[in-house]
Amino acid sequence: MFLSDAGLLEINGTFWIELAAFLLMMWILSRYAYPRIIAAAETRQKMIAAELEAAEKARAEAEQRLAEARTRADEARETAQEIVSGANRSAEQLRREMREKAEGEARRLTEAARKEIEAEREKAIQSVRAEVAGMVVIATEKVIGESLDAKQHQRLIDKAIQEVASGDGGG
Repeated sequence: MFLSDAGLLEINGTFWIELAAFLLMMWILSRYAYPRIIAAAETRQKMIAAELEAAEKARAEAEQRLAEARTRADEARETAQEIVSGANRSAEQLRREMREKAEGEARRLTEAARKEIEAEREKAIQSVRAEVAGMVVIATEKVIGESLDAKQHQRLIDKAIQEVASGDGGG
């Protein structure tokens, strides 16, 4: 034979026994072992598919939770911004009120000072009038050499005061 010359395959009695043993083993494997192996592989495949599905659900749930967390964070930022804006508005209103109150107090103090100055001015004018009147009487008595009656006295005082007030001073 051609194959036996090469030494690769020699067909003899052991060949047929080996072939029968191989076929018997294949039949036993296909009858008993392969169904169990295929069932285990299918079970494993189903388990992997279930795990992939669970992982996909977990991923979708995580994305949903992340979106919710972002929404809550945005809402918290908006709320914080509103609080800050409200505080700024309150501070600005308080600043305006305090400025108005200070301006009112300043006006009140200015008016009180103006009134006090006016009163002091009137008092000073009255004092000067009295002084001038006294000096006029003394000067007149010295110039005229006689004393004046009350009517003449008052007329001279009023005339001197008018001249002092108008700034003429000496006529």
